[in-house]
Amino acid sequence: MKEEKIKFIVIGYGHIGSRHAQLILENESCELLGVVELEEKVPTGIKHWTSLKDCLASLGATTSNMIASICLPNGLHASTAKFCLENGMHVLIEKPMCISVEEGERLITTANFNQKQVFIVKQNRYSPSVKWMKEMVDTQKVGRILFVGMNCFWNRDERYYQAGGWRGTKDLDGGTLFTQFSHFIDILYWVFGDIKNIQAKFSNLTHVNQIDFEDTGLVNFEFERGGLGSINYTTAVWDKNLESSMIVIGEKGSFKIGGQYMNTVDYCHVANYTMPNFETNVAANHYGAFSGSAANHHFVIENIVNVLHGNEQIAANAAEGLKVVDIIERIYKSGNRYKY
Repeated sequence: MKEEKIKFIVIGYGHIGSRHAQLILENESCELLGVVELEEKVPTGIKHWTSLKDCLASLGATTSNMIASICLPNGLHASTAKFCLENGMHVLIEKPMCISVEEGERLITTANFNQKQVFIVKQNRYSPSVKWMKEMVDTQKVGRILFVGMNCFWNRDERYYQAGGWRGTKDLDGGTLFTQFSHFIDILYWVFGDIKNIQAKFSNLTHVNQIDFEDTGLVNFEFERGGLGSINYTTAVWDKNLESSMIVIGEKGSFKIGGQYMNTVDYCHVANYTMPNFETNVAANHYGAFSGSAANHHFVIENIVNVLHGNEQIAANAAEGLKVVDIIERIYKSGNRYKY
């Protein structure tokens, strides 16, 4: 017997929302019911509503087995997801899940009460280099972890922060770690676990009249499992992204994953280990003039289909999404975030 198609609506049809819609249309196990979008032009042939309430009124009972894919500004993720859950839908939320632990906890409570799933987009976990790193750490091939250094050096200039837009605002954007680098903090947590004893410094070096928060940060911490760590990040790089990398120093060896979104293995020297031959470079999502994260969203859609058909475990759940928000919130609280 052929399994029923998983029905989706996409809320928000910007760069990433249009990507979600495209991948849903390309997946034979999915059906795109339509798009909710106030401003952007939606292609002919795709059902379009200008409000979520109009969408729900139109679909009626269909929502009981539907996924709402939420691709809105960060500050609208939690409230929109909560509304969808209360109206009988599962939700897929683009990163970050939300921009405060408090609203994330309310979201999880709502999902549990309504017995619905919350899927979080963590597509960088599917990159071969990241999966390789996790396997190296989980199997203790580098032994005890001594130090992990995460470096994220990107460009986000006036081409990105358009006057009057949501990007760069405290309430809708949330901050550089939420919007630009939460995927990499997720990888840090997914591979190495939680952090403690955080010390951070922030500065706004080149975006003083463009954003409400820092463009550069230096963060030092300890891992709960042992070992030291650091995060060095900026969006002040001139013209184009430089790199996002992670250097791992263990008692039995060291390695580095790099590229613009941790999509390559740049160095590996580990005792009694030979680096296997595998393709590490993957395509990027491109957002206008900027390189985005790894183009692995199709794996996220496939996981949703498999989970709802009972064939697979959820790859990135609400608890993991909330933990990333918790780590970012603690980093920001550890320094004088808005005092430069």
